[in-house]
Amino acid sequence: MTKTIMLANPRGFCAGVDRAIAIVERAIELYGAPIYVRHEVVHNRFVVDDLRGKGAVFIEELKDVPPGSTLIYSAHGVPLSVRAEAEALGLTVFDATCPLVTKVHVEVKRMNKAGMEIIMIGHAGHPEVEGTMGQVDAGIYLVQTVDDVATLRVVNEDQLSYVSQTTLSVDETRDIIAALKARFPNIHSPKKDDICYATQNRQDAVKLLADQCDIVVVVGSPNSSNSNRLREVAALKGVDAYMVDNASLLEPEWFAGKRRVGVTAGASAPEVLVQAVIDRIKAFDVTQVTELPGVEESTVFALPPALRPQA
Repeated sequence: MTKTIMLANPRGFCAGVDRAIAIVERAIELYGAPIYVRHEVVHNRFVVDDLRGKGAVFIEELKDVPPGSTLIYSAHGVPLSVRAEAEALGLTVFDATCPLVTKVHVEVKRMNKAGMEIIMIGHAGHPEVEGTMGQVDAGIYLVQTVDDVATLRVVNEDQLSYVSQTTLSVDETRDIIAALKARFPNIHSPKKDDICYATQNRQDAVKLLADQCDIVVVVGSPNSSNSNRLREVAALKGVDAYMVDNASLLEPEWFAGKRRVGVTAGASAPEVLVQAVIDRIKAFDVTQVTELPGVEESTVFALPPALRPQA
């Protein structure tokens, strides 16, 4: 029987990831190694190892950054306390926070200034959640599931608002928002949906992919939120769904009896890893490769002024 690989579109790098990687590479080019980066600049092992080889040093605590060094914040953003610490240490800082995450930070500070308590929809321990919740000193609460909404305790139900992590499952977030609105009818919504365009587009694309395939493989690292959500979205469509960091993790038995194999990639996974996965799957007697149609993404985020190439 003929076996086909079907590729989701869009897949892989988004504008925020492109910008974050370019900031690290450009800083190394202009200032020389080492350049310090707080947390993995994006959640992909291949990308982080590549940047490490070029001279990036990834740290979690600013005490590990020598005085006078150059520091880059990861794409996930940082709490205000980290910015204050970096300023106190006199570090040269470049901010690789995704502009769509920064938008949520601005929204949180606006809501807080208006005297509202804030519900953050997200995953505990994720650096984006820590960064967003760290934009205010108090009055912000984390909700991870619909069940969490029932146990939530707030001071004033009439002065309540919500924001969400940008890389969540669109469908799951919709359910949590519905639960919040049912319990708190006067809750204020953000001005715009917080789920980023790339997350939405990739989840829509993997749904289309899963409808046409017997198995879906997501290329992404274990700590990548948006990659994990892609695998979950595919699995909810009723197909076998796996996530792999690289082609070496593919298991031949996954593909036994499968005629249509879907492949996609999280927003932090480079296309070189996708191509390696495709080549490996071809060895399992898969003969054709088809690209599915999808949304064309044209968003580009500018580098910080000091890192832009001179005209």
